[in-house]
Amino acid sequence: MDIGLSETQQLIRNSAREFLEENCDTQYVRAMEEDEVGHTEELWDQLAELGWLGLTVPEEYGGAGMSFSELAILLEETGAAMLPGPFFSTAVIGAEALKLAGSDDQKKDLLAKLAEGKLKTALAFHESGASWSAEGVSEMTATETEDGWILNGEKRFVQDGAAADMLIVAARTGEDAENGITLFLIETDNADVDSRELRTTSSDRMSVMTFGEVSVPKASVLGEVNGGWAILQKLFQYGAAGKCAEMAGAGQKMLDTTVDYVQNRVQFGRAIGSFQAIQHHAADMAIEVQAGRQLARQAAWFLGEGLDATRQVALAKAYLSEAYPRVCATAHQCHGAIGYTHEYDLHLWTRRATGQRLAFGDTKLHQKTLTDAAGL
Repeated sequence: MDIGLSETQQLIRNSAREFLEENCDTQYVRAMEEDEVGHTEELWDQLAELGWLGLTVPEEYGGAGMSFSELAILLEETGAAMLPGPFFSTAVIGAEALKLAGSDDQKKDLLAKLAEGKLKTALAFHESGASWSAEGVSEMTATETEDGWILNGEKRFVQDGAAADMLIVAARTGEDAENGITLFLIETDNADVDSRELRTTSSDRMSVMTFGEVSVPKASVLGEVNGGWAILQKLFQYGAAGKCAEMAGAGQKMLDTTVDYVQNRVQFGRAIGSFQAIQHHAADMAIEVQAGRQLARQAAWFLGEGLDATRQVALAKAYLSEAYPRVCATAHQCHGAIGYTHEYDLHLWTRRATGQRLAFGDTKLHQKTLTDAAGL
């Protein structure tokens, strides 16, 4: 396994960094935090033109046909830039869900639209318990009818739900915990689907989605009836690995920002970066950033190669969910008082870290995955 960057990956990284520096600076990020939609259609269309949305979509459906490793390199840059909007929910979760379980007709129609920027998706999984287990899908039910299905219930913490055109909804269709979940593709313009925004510290655009007697055709089923849990488990791996890539990229940004600050901040007649205590902090940050990036790229490589990535994803997410917030905290400590002000940008990354560390499982959940895999 070689997790160094290939020529193609270097090109992706460099072009993405250049584009985001020009089009997604912190002023734009701050503006989108206050924006009703949370992103601009102009930037979304640019992402489609660049081929980012369909990076892993097969060429036959209008995508670039690249592997998850290439997408992870892109996610490092979007994580560093804090790219607002439903890019992750669409290019990672939506694309992988359709590739994994979509019918031929669904792939031809929806993957093509996704790659063109004409379809935004979101995953509606969590309910009141906010559990990542199959047992957590209990309140959202789907009842089969002669013509299709009727869905009733409520989903919480739906990231990008308000911006999405289509939801991937996990509903209870059978009594067995794992073999009684079915995934449905539901358009958000359905009159019986209601959305309410949840304000979060991370500004990550969560919503509560309510489904009241939502009628959908049989063709809306994604995958097999009662076969949704196996799909979800794989999606959670892609999601966790993607968040690891984001945190790895953001961690490098925090380190670079901190090093630049301490090299130029003068106190007692010298740059504070010359003080040994500050150097120790910077070294600790560099160690955690480098380790996290290696683990994140390893997990992405295993997924991209179609290998069993259970341990690699769990190890990366368990580590980065703790290491990245520590990097953020150390950055604030090195900056001193200025780092805690609203006017200074540091808090933008730190606030998002609170959501990233929980997304697709926190450290404890992934540590349990590792111990289970080891037979402990």
